[in-house]
Amino acid sequence: MAHVAAWKKDMVNELVQDMREAPVVAVVDMANIPGQQIQSMRAGLRAHAKLKMTKNNLMLLAIEETAKDKPGLEALKDAVHGQCAIVTTDINPFKLYKKLEATMTAAPAKAGQLAPYDIVVPKGPTPFGPGPIIGELQKIGLPAAIEAGKIAVKKDTTLVKAGEPIPGPVAAMLPKLEILPMVVGLDVRSVYEDGVVYGKDVLAVPDDYYATMFATAAHNALALGVEIAFPTKVTIPMLIAKAFRQTLNLSVEAAIPTTENIDILISKANAQMLSVASACGYTSDAIAAALNSAAAAAPVAAAPAAAAAAPVEEEEEEVSEEEAAAGLSALFG
Repeated sequence: MAHVAAWKKDMVNELVQDMREAPVVAVVDMANIPGQQIQSMRAGLRAHAKLKMTKNNLMLLAIEETAKDKPGLEALKDAVHGQCAIVTTDINPFKLYKKLEATMTAAPAKAGQLAPYDIVVPKGPTPFGPGPIIGELQKIGLPAAIEAGKIAVKKDTTLVKAGEPIPGPVAAMLPKLEILPMVVGLDVRSVYEDGVVYGKDVLAVPDDYYATMFATAAHNALALGVEIAFPTKVTIPMLIAKAFRQTLNLSVEAAIPTTENIDILISKANAQMLSVASACGYTSDAIAAALNSAAAAAPVAAAPAAAAAAPVEEEEEEVSEEEAAAGLSALFG
């Protein structure tokens, strides 16, 4: 049986312990990050996260062991390749992605690295004064000349196409031209939480995504609360307004006059009358004339009715003393 170095066992045990204790485990790309920058990044994460780099086979062993207690963690094995590290933290996956994304910085290219985009040197003066460096610029393909006491590039020039390897001389010259084409930092590959592994495509959401998502959820919750008549401090005013509208509509539909709907009922009756009159062949002008005539005749017709309703006083008949006496005698026998 092959002997396993003690440090390897210790490293696997440390990783297993970290992954068991932390609710969130991530695998991040560490390619081409200078050692000093890695130390700075590790210090920036120390308050909420641990960053550990080791051999890939040791990380795979630690993931397999931890997956016995955390089902689903084994899916992180697909992200373990090349230069990578394991991050254990209590920060949720989306916030962790944002925090690690903030570590990404521009960096100089190394010979043989693939250009992430077309590397173009723009037309104009360079930082260099006249000297032998003009020959170096021309050697890598830049049309350089001396203008106004400075070495200048005579036209925009593409030195390397996107996806092509960057030649050594070009890589050495780009920092001198203040061109840093590479981006390095803790680039998230996959993150595990509660049995689910999130890929970079899921974690890379726009900055305003959370605010928009929360606003949409709040709007939908409020609409649902009103729809199912669930009383809360926020929905009560809306439920009362909705109940009033429904009651008003019902009273109008049933033609039950109230203080709130009388104007609506009159308008509805007028509309129905006009519709019937129009159906009977009356023009809009004739209907308007008839309404005006009826309105003008109403006071005149009311006058005779008022006169007929007035009480008529009857004249009192005079009664003689003899008739009065007779009446009294009849009353008392």
